[in-house]
Parts: sequence; structure tokens; C-alpha cells
Amino acid sequence: MVLSCNNINKSYGINNILINISFNINEKDKVALVGVNGAGKSTLFKILIGDISADSGDISMPKNVSIGYFSQNLNLNEQNSIFDELLTVFKDTIEKENMLRELEEKMSIYKGEELEEIIKKHTDITEFLNKNNSLDYNSRIRGVLKGLGFDNNFFDTKISSLSGGQKTRVALGKILLKEPDILLLDEPTNHLDIKAIQWLEGYLKVYPKAVFIISHDRYFLNKIVSKVIEIENSKAKTYNGNYSVYSNKKQIEREILIKAYLEQQKEIKRQEEVIKKLRSYNREKSVKRAESRQKLLDKMEKIEKPENLPSNMRLVLSPKDECPNDVITVENISKSFTTPLFSNISFEVKKDEKIALVGANGIGKTTLFKMILGLISLDSGKIKIGNNVSIGYYDQGQQNLDENNTIFEEISNSYPNLKNEEIRNALAVFVFTGDDVFKKISSLSGGEKGRVALAKIMLSKANFLILDEPTNHLDMASKEILETALQNYTGTCLYISHDRYFINNTATKIIELTPNKMNIYLGNYDYYLEKLKENQEDIKEEIKQVSNNKLDWKAQKEEQARERKKANELKKLEQKIEEIEEKIKNLDFNLTLEEVYTNPYKSKEILEEKTKLEEELSFLYEDWESLA
Repeated sequence: MVLSCNNINKSYGINNILINISFNINEKDKVALVGVNGAGKSTLFKILIGDISADSGDISMPKNVSIGYFSQNLNLNEQNSIFDELLTVFKDTIEKENMLRELEEKMSIYKGEELEEIIKKHTDITEFLNKNNSLDYNSRIRGVLKGLGFDNNFFDTKISSLSGGQKTRVALGKILLKEPDILLLDEPTNHLDIKAIQWLEGYLKVYPKAVFIISHDRYFLNKIVSKVIEIENSKAKTYNGNYSVYSNKKQIEREILIKAYLEQQKEIKRQEEVIKKLRSYNREKSVKRAESRQKLLDKMEKIEKPENLPSNMRLVLSPKDECPNDVITVENISKSFTTPLFSNISFEVKKDEKIALVGANGIGKTTLFKMILGLISLDSGKIKIGNNVSIGYYDQGQQNLDENNTIFEEISNSYPNLKNEEIRNALAVFVFTGDDVFKKISSLSGGEKGRVALAKIMLSKANFLILDEPTNHLDMASKEILETALQNYTGTCLYISHDRYFINNTATKIIELTPNKMNIYLGNYDYYLEKLKENQEDIKEEIKQVSNNKLDWKAQKEEQARERKKANELKKLEQKIEEIEEKIKNLDFNLTLEEVYTNPYKSKEILEEKTKLEEELSFLYEDWESLA
């Protein structure tokens, strides 16, 4: 066990943030910390690293256990290059390397006991560096930077010239390279594209120590964690399994709890009516019986009201009119601005389909949506929208909201036939409860405005929903409610999303936008990934076949000769590397011999030879990397 929390409590004024939080994390555990926004997840992380103190409770860790904390608050030297900033992680290693060089110089000067002490220090430092795999830090830095989306051209770029998202990735790289015993990651996938997220998933899955993650990326959590700790109503509960296992268990528990709560409320109401009736008789005997029942009722252990009872959770999306079979038909459309986005794109959307539109950032997905809506003109081709198609469009960047309205007024003015309870239930889905519904639109953040706009679209009765990043700014519970609503929606939906879990749970088809064509995949996100992998293997095989067909017999022989030559060179290099490494090892041993360390000339000669061999070994490693 590397971390144990026992009865951690934290309050701010009368608000209890954390109540008796207890859990354990073992070596190599991969754990998710989940809960609604404001549940206290980041507060708990800050208590663990000592940024803030708990009101009470104990945190236990074995001696020398290190904690690394990544959050969106960056601590970078703006004057460093990206590579130099990550080099700071290995400051101690670099200092020890410099100490080795200094000790090696001293070996040729000192003798006797002083020389023995120098050799002992040299041996201890060398063993420490070898034991901690500290000598390959340059290649580790390159690997992490490339994984996080920085190619070689970025390595010398100054931190001060980076965007906020790029700086966040550099900070993440630093904490990964430190390799602490407990890695605390607060929203690590923010500012990462899907390729970088997939790299991070692979990195954390094999990370040899404990990982504790706060993230709203459920697909990411599913790939990594085997334990979920949920904070709800200020209390913590641990679930074994990945996010999907936790979600299923939670749903079953919630249904049992809701049923028990409703049954108890029914019984409480019945008892209160009996007590009221007994008291109405106004007789001593009946009054005593009423008091006796009241005492029993007061002693009853009340089940706490579950958050979001079904009446507050249900979001039913039903279009007013049925869609035609052909919802939209896109034929050979093209679009350019200063540079071409895409050309000759064709696809169809059929009735009842739930389609996720995916593609690289900047490929033109949102532009395509606006072309369908007639907000942006086509350069060529045509788009046909079926008869009786009613479109509901959610654009996260341009919400059509009246700044003078309250949230409640915005919905009620748009849908005057909705009852107050229906409006409140719809807004509760998007995390607006209690007096929040009376906030002015003008006072809301961008994310909050997006949620109000999404609530309006969901209530629009449109039979074709076009949604641009609908899950942004939603907590996990709201995402799951939206997922269920879309699964049960009897209309058609086309959406853009980077939320892979959301796509996996809602999409019946995936359309991948590329510069020259649309790739169609009849399935969810997992199916899409599987087909991508298959296609990559097919492409490699096709290239091999085409290459083999094009090469004549002589060319094939030349290619085979080159491959043999490369293999021979690689083998010779590896043999040379082994020989030099063995020589360096023997020289290190010789330096420990009395007849050597007592002879300054001999010591100097051996050290000079060792330095030359190490330089040669460095060049050989570079040659080996380029060939391998």
C-alpha cells in the first residue's frame, strides 16, 4: 500500500466538502476519482499533496514515497526551450554525471587512501545511475515529447512562444518523466488530440507505479483504471473495475436506493396519516397510541433522498413529425478558404441514423455543418434536404440566447406550452437546479450558456438534430443522461464529438471526413478503431504487393541485397557495441586495482582510453538507432 486516507474531513464555512473520506491505493493501482463538478475531487488532491490542510483525518504513506501532481496550473520557466525544460527533471542525474567527470580527473592526481575514496565515490554514483536507469534520459525525453504531439522541430522552441494548450502538454511531460510513486493527474487529456490521448493511455497502462486520475474522459478511464472512487454528497465509495463496471453498478445501486426511498416515504406518509387520525379522536388512549407511533417514526433510520430522482433525470426527445427516409443527400461538394479544406465529398443521412462525424482538427467538420444549414456557401456540388425535415442545430460557439432573460425565461419563452415542472426537469439534466434557473443569461460563463442552448435544442421537437460538440461542459451524469436520450430519440442525429465514450454509446454509423473523400463505418467507435487497424494492415499489404509487382527480378535482387547489407551492418554494430561496453567494464575494474590507482600515470592513461571509448559508444548508438 502506498497511500491510505482515513476519515478525511474538509469544510468551508457551513459547507461540508468532504466527510469521512477513506480509501487505500496500492502499488501499481490505476484509480479514477469521479464525481459531479464541485464534488471536491480537486480539493482532495490538494489535501494529498499538502497544498491545503484537512480539518481532520489521517493520510498515511510509507517513508520516501513520492507524489507527482499534474493540474492545469503550470510551473514552467518561460525562457527555457521545450527540451531544456524537460531536462530540468533530470537535474540530479546531470549533476551526478558531472561529478563522475570531476572524479575521473582527480583519479590521475591523487593516490593512496584519497584515491581509494575517490574510486569508491565513482563506483557508488555509477551503480546508482545504472540502477535507476538514469543514463537514457535524452531518449526518454524525446519519446514523451513525440507521444504528446511535439516533433523534433519543436524541441528548441521557447516555452514563452507556446500556446496555453502546448504549455499544458509540456507540464504533463515533466510530471510523467519524474515517475513518482503516486501520479496524481487532474484532467490530463485536456488539450490533447486523440492520437496523443491514445499514446497517454498506453503509457499509463504500463506505468510501473500508482496512478490516481480525475478525468471526464470516460473512454480514457475505461482503458486505464481498475478501480473507481466516487465522491457523492461529500462521501466516498470505492468500486472495483473500470468506468463501465462502476457505471453499471452505480445504476443498479441507484435503482435499489430510489425504490427503498420511495417505499419508505410511502410508509412515513401512511404513519403520519394514522397519527393524525388518532390525535383527531382527542381521547387519552388514542393520543397515547399516536405519541407511541410518533416516537417509532422519529427513531426510524431515514434513507437520504437520492439526487436526481427519475422525474428529474428523465429527458425524452421526441420529434413532432416523422423524418422522410432520405434526410440529406450530399453530392460532390467542395470548400476552400485560403487553402482547400475538402473536395468532391459525398454521403447520405438516412432516417433514424445516429451518425458521428470525425476527422482531424481543422479538416472542416463544423464548416460542413454550416454548409448543410445554408450558413456557408458551397464552392461546388449540391446538398439536398428531404421534405418535412425539421433541423435543430447546436453550435457551441454561437448560442442564440437573449442576454436579458433568466435561464428559466429563455426556455419558457421559447416553449410557452411547457409546464414549470417540465422546464425545471429539463434544466436539471443540464445541471441547473434550485435558484440557478433564475440566473441571468448575461451572468453565465461560456460553458453555462452552451448548456442552456443545448437544453433548448433538446426540447425543440426537431426530427433532425445537428450537434457540434454537445458533451462539452457537461459533467458525467449529464453526459450519460444525454446519451440515453439520444439512444431513445426517434429522430435522426448527426453530430461532431471528441468524446469517444459518447460516440461509442450513441453512434450507429461513423463518417470520417478526409480532404478527398468520406470513409463510412457502420458501427460505433470501437468498430471504427477495429476497421482502421484492419485497413492499415491491408494498406501495408497492398503497398508490399504493388511494390513487388513493379519491381523486376533485378530490382528485387538489389532490394534484397540492400536488406542483407543493412542486416549485416546492424549485426556488426551490435557486436562492436558489445565489445566496447565490455572494454569499458574492464577499464572500470582496472581502476579499482591497487597497482593502477597508486600509479597516477597509469590511471590517467586508462581514464583517457575510457573517455575515448565512451565517445565512440555514443556515436555507435546513434548509428544503431538510425539503422534499427
